[in-house]
Amino acid sequence: MINNVKSSQIYLFFLSIPAFFSSIASKSARTIRPSGTFQLLLSGSLLVLFSCKQGSKPDVTDIKLDIKVARFDQDLYNGKTKDLTQTDQQLQQKYGAFYNDFVHRMVGDPSYSNTEILSTLYKDQVYTDLNREADSVFKDMGGIEKDLTQTFKYVKHYYPNARIPKMISFISGFAVQTPIGDDYMGIGLDMFLGKNSKFYGAIVQSVPTYLSRRFSPEYVVPRIAETYAREDLFPERDEDRTLLSKMVQNGKILYFMDQVLADEVPDSVKIGYTKSQIDWCKTYEKDIWAYLLQNNLLFETDYQKIQVFLGEGPFTPGLGEKNESAPKLGVWIGWQMVKRYMQENKGISLQQLMAEKDPQKILNMSKYKPK
Repeated sequence: MINNVKSSQIYLFFLSIPAFFSSIASKSARTIRPSGTFQLLLSGSLLVLFSCKQGSKPDVTDIKLDIKVARFDQDLYNGKTKDLTQTDQQLQQKYGAFYNDFVHRMVGDPSYSNTEILSTLYKDQVYTDLNREADSVFKDMGGIEKDLTQTFKYVKHYYPNARIPKMISFISGFAVQTPIGDDYMGIGLDMFLGKNSKFYGAIVQSVPTYLSRRFSPEYVVPRIAETYAREDLFPERDEDRTLLSKMVQNGKILYFMDQVLADEVPDSVKIGYTKSQIDWCKTYEKDIWAYLLQNNLLFETDYQKIQVFLGEGPFTPGLGEKNESAPKLGVWIGWQMVKRYMQENKGISLQQLMAEKDPQKILNMSKYKPK
């Protein structure tokens, strides 16, 4: 088993779905599991502290970085007309670990040879159709590359020793959206085709509309930023089991995204809400907080009880009339709490916030009490 893929799971947006390429599905291992490894990306234990000024972005023009997306999807498809052994060797040489993970963990498994998997893919009409649509939607990756470059310049500003992974685009038949390995991050183009793509209607039983409506190009950079933050920079600690700790962790991730994404990226895209869900949360923020307090949920550790406030869904069961509530309300409240914490404590840097391990301290010092 290849272990360099850290995670295929997108905490806010990913749903494990059945194999799409039917001829491979019967033996294919569809879900890439976290390896559990995390390498500290900063030299030593010291953080270089920069002030994080509310409402403004630092000047990063002097940071030398130019991200390009390697089009594995095109290289793989172009190999269709070549000798399979030659294609396999060329892809292995160019893409290394990513190619191994793609073949054996995303679309197949080690019980198949590389050429067997390539042959099966090339014979599948769905694979051909997906490539054509991806080429139509993503003719030019220039805009995405520009936005990724700017986002990771901000990352380098706050964390100068952070490793910037190689960006690779691919198509896996809806197996995974943004996998991350030891030296790469993948962009699953077939999960960013646009909410009206004909393919999403065909897989609605596996991927409900409340998820697929976010499978659009404007979500590429936010999802990359989120996955990088969650898996490489700030992985969740095993001991953080209370609802409060998970709320604060999610709030910190979203606040980090605030700092590294362009100001034009709306909050709805960061958290995956519709505009009406954002409005609902703002209207009922006080009531949501009161509900959590009155039901003694902040320090609850029972997974079944707290997951309803953290997980995906079309709404939060039991809250709101006619199923109009937003989902993952704990994530939303945690975000507001962290923003309030930073507003109340101007001297705290982004690095200090992300390194803070005491969620109770953040709650207390935030003076969070929505009105």
